[in-house]
Amino acid sequence: MVWRSFGTVLVLSTALAGAASAATGNRIVANEKSSTLTILDAEDKVIKTIPTCGRPRGMIFTPNRKQFLVGCADDNLIAIYDTGTFELVRRITNVAAPETFDLHPDGRHLYVSNEEDAQATVFDLETGEQVGAFDTGEEPEGVLATPDGKLVFVASEAANLVHVIDTEKQEVVKDIVTDTRPRRFALTPDAKELWVSAEIAGVVNVVDVATLEVVHTIEFLPRGMRREMVTPVDVLITRDGKRAFVALGRANHVAVVDVPSKKVIDYVLVGRRPWGLRLTRDERLLYVANGLSDDITVIDTASLKALRSIPVGEVPYGLLIDD
Repeated sequence: MVWRSFGTVLVLSTALAGAASAATGNRIVANEKSSTLTILDAEDKVIKTIPTCGRPRGMIFTPNRKQFLVGCADDNLIAIYDTGTFELVRRITNVAAPETFDLHPDGRHLYVSNEEDAQATVFDLETGEQVGAFDTGEEPEGVLATPDGKLVFVASEAANLVHVIDTEKQEVVKDIVTDTRPRRFALTPDAKELWVSAEIAGVVNVVDVATLEVVHTIEFLPRGMRREMVTPVDVLITRDGKRAFVALGRANHVAVVDVPSKKVIDYVLVGRRPWGLRLTRDERLLYVANGLSDDITVIDTASLKALRSIPVGEVPYGLLIDD
């Protein structure tokens, strides 16, 4: 492990910590194969397509939402764009094959999974410098920080492990064994449960955050689908902690789960191989990136019906909503 101390007090730059910008209502889609960003307005009309870096994947807003970050897996960098104008602001370079990332609650330290290097690295968002690195299993992907910032979870797809980074001890304190090919995470609002999608196993493992042990496994099987077609990736949990949505990959559905009971209550048919999910701020609409049909599906979360599908670029992967 390589590390430079974060220090106990962090003062953020004006660019990072200023007042939040007025929301545009735009939806932003990262298209992995066409290396573009598709921009839709609040009415889901495509208004712009922007050429971007090689193989754009994970995306995240800065705390004030004035800028957003795009992981460029084939260019070994993270591109930072202005949310209002979509102009390229700057790049964080020398980031080995960034897959996904999460921003520590301090608003400054970005934890990045480096797919080809079997590492999770930490970058100072203000300076662009790498300040830490942790060894992981092969092919790390999902990254998620707890709301108190004490833990950061990193999924290793090939090793079937979730690595737990203690940000105070500055070390990996546990490797949680999961089912095959863990991909993405969601925390319940009380931060007591970590939900982990296991793509090849076709399940979601539920981890007790207090004990860091898997305590429950949720299985999926939409009607007419074979079990091997169920390949869950993205997971979202609503703010009230009542419902979860799981993108089921090759099964072409999004599962709807009752969080307290861990029971599947419905499946919604979407496009081919859904993997990216994003809720609007009011949680009335769920946007789904369908990687093999080159479109996104919009789901009404009250009726659990797909409202429309919208063509975007080739192999849409990640989504952001500026609302």
